This record gives sequence, C-alpha cells and structure tokens, in this order.
Amino acid sequence: MARPSSRPRDQRLDLFRGLTMLIIFVAHVPDNPWGDWIPARFGFSSGTELFVFCSGVASALAFSGVFETRGLAMGTARIAWRCWQVYWAHAGLFLASVALAAALDRLTGSSHIVATQFAPLLADPGGAILAFLTLRWLPQYLDILPMYLVILAMVPAVMGLRRLHPALPFVLVAGLYATVWLRGLELDGDPLTHDPWFLNPFSWQAVFFLGFFFAKGWIKVPPLRRPVLVAIAVAGLLFTVPVAHKAVYGSLQWALDVRVAILPLNEKADLHWLRILHFLLLAYVALSLVEPSRTSLDAHPAGRLLVRIGRQSLGTFLASLLLARAAGVVLDIEGRGAGPAAAVNLAGLALVVVAALTVEWFKSAPWSKPHKHPDTQPAQAAAPGPSSVPEPTTA
Repeated sequence: MARPSSRPRDQRLDLFRGLTMLIIFVAHVPDNPWGDWIPARFGFSSGTELFVFCSGVASALAFSGVFETRGLAMGTARIAWRCWQVYWAHAGLFLASVALAAALDRLTGSSHIVATQFAPLLADPGGAILAFLTLRWLPQYLDILPMYLVILAMVPAVMGLRRLHPALPFVLVAGLYATVWLRGLELDGDPLTHDPWFLNPFSWQAVFFLGFFFAKGWIKVPPLRRPVLVAIAVAGLLFTVPVAHKAVYGSLQWALDVRVAILPLNEKADLHWLRILHFLLLAYVALSLVEPSRTSLDAHPAGRLLVRIGRQSLGTFLASLLLARAAGVVLDIEGRGAGPAAAVNLAGLALVVVAALTVEWFKSAPWSKPHKHPDTQPAQAAAPGPSSVPEPTTA
C-alpha cells in the first residue's frame, strides 16, 4: 500500500517569515532612523505578532501530527525536544551577545556597552547567570525565545484538552489571556528591578494559538479576496494610522487623545486586543493580495529569496539580533544621518541574507552528496581480472 503523499509546503508561511526576519533586524537596531518606516509604525501590531503567529502555524504543521499518530506522550516528547533546542539557542545567543558587547567595548575604548546591556551580570555574576538560566532574567532584546518556550510548552495541554472536548483549547487560551488583563498574571524578568517579562507569554499565547488553530482548521479562514471584507479590513487599517503613527499623533491633539484613551501603557507587553484585531485585518489583506500566486511565490527572485530566508527562521533570527546590536554601536559612532543609516542597514540586511543562505547550505549536508571531480575522465573498459576490481572508498 502506497504511503500518502506529504502536504506540500505552504510558501506563504515561508514568505512572511522571511519578511519578518528582515523587519526584526531593522526594528532591533537601537534608535534606527529606518525603524520609522517599518509597518509597525503605521498600525497597532508589529512584526512580533507576525513572528508569533507564523510560529503557531509552523508548530501546528510540524508537531500536531505526532500527537495524532503517536499519542500524547510521544507528542509531548517531541515538544520537549524542540524546547530543549530553543533553550540552548537562547543560551548561545546570550553568550554571543555578551561577547559582542565586550568586544565592542574594547574596540571603541569604552566600558558602557556591557554595563548598559548586562548590568545584573556585573552586579552579581553568579546570581545573574543562575537567573538567566532559569528564565528569571531576560536581557533587553533577548525576550522572544523565552516567550516562545513557555508558549510551546502549552501545546501538549492544548492537544490533550482537544481530546476531551473541541472547545476546551479555546477556553484555556481565552482564560489565560483574560487572567493577564483582569488579575495581572506575569513573570519576573529582572533580578535587579523585578520588572516583568517585556513580552508576557500568557497573553502572547493568544496570537500563537490563533495561528495554530487556523493551521489545524479548528478556526476557519474567512474567504479571501471578497471585496466587502477587503474594504472593511483596509478601512480599519487606515483608521489606525493617525493613532499609531508618531508623526501624526505627535502633532494632532485629537489623535493623541484617542491613542491615550484606547491603548494602555502595557499594550505591547500584554498584547492588547486592538493589536490582535489590527494584525488579523492586516493578515487578511496580505493573504488576499498573495492568493492569486500562492503556489508560485518563489517564481520571482525577491519572493524566492524571502522564501529561502523564511525556511531558516531560527538561525536567521539569532543572526538578526546579533547584527542589530553591532549595527547600533556603529551608528553611535558614525551618527544617524541618512548616509550612515543607509550603509549600516543595507549592510546588515545583506548579512542577514548571507546568514540564512549559510544555514541553508549547512542543513543541506553537502558533504553527504556524491562528488565527481570535474577533471576525472571516464575510464576505458578494462579486461576482467584483479586489476579491474574497484578499490574500497573511505568516508
């Protein structure tokens, strides 16, 4: 009996993840002039929602099948293995970030980079390392992977509850989100200041599991390219521009008043529902735009490049954050005029692409493929005999 063919890879997921990796670099360069033009500056939601939503979709496609075919225990083991990988990626990113900050301090003859970015490490090295390894200290810009870890650990509970009743996963997700806003559920993220995690996993799990539920078909995607729905979504997005764009609400008092009235200070940390709504409107418009070419998004060179970047999202994400830290220091030295900003951002984006292609090359395991020297000529047929027996090859 022939095995069923695997589901074809959805290029839309890779395309949007690739775009997110580039946005993440620009957004994480401190005081980056180019950061004023990323989509997040014109609406409530940002690239973080896209990253977390796509992670939910990817998790459903990659992990849920194990729960359905091998059972809850084996599915939980698969999630635990992925958590293990992400945890050590987070630890490696921390070490690389500290090393980069120390190197930049030496190159620039200063001592404030490490002191500013990793103050708890200087105040109490042993305590800070212990706090970091137990996720009780999340240095600046190193908070996304821990959030992903906590949310990923919820997947077995969601899959287990689904077996009991189809509505229970929704109850869990909605209940946690409501508890954040009604009871202030949060985690401590700094041993010195005791500030909470910048990205609260108990609220951000809502957008992750929206992606998960859509991918599983537990929530039906509304029909795309419907003129009425597209018009409503575009109108909603346009309405948010004056309230979200700093240049507008900074000069128009009514826009500032509306922003203050509808968005609390913790609107990103605890993922205000307006951010979720804005993201869903944006996602509907974006998916409607790419729908005619959803199976050929890699036909164009730019689309093909984004798809390739998106397929190496974890490695590219780690590189983006490190490059963004280095780019911020370069801008501190060279200034943030148009010329230096363009040079630093373009160079950084190019290196992000190089990182993605490098990871892709290593993951292809080129050393395991047969190799033929170009100058090797086909040997003439030899007469039967001992000399015609090929020598054994070595690895």
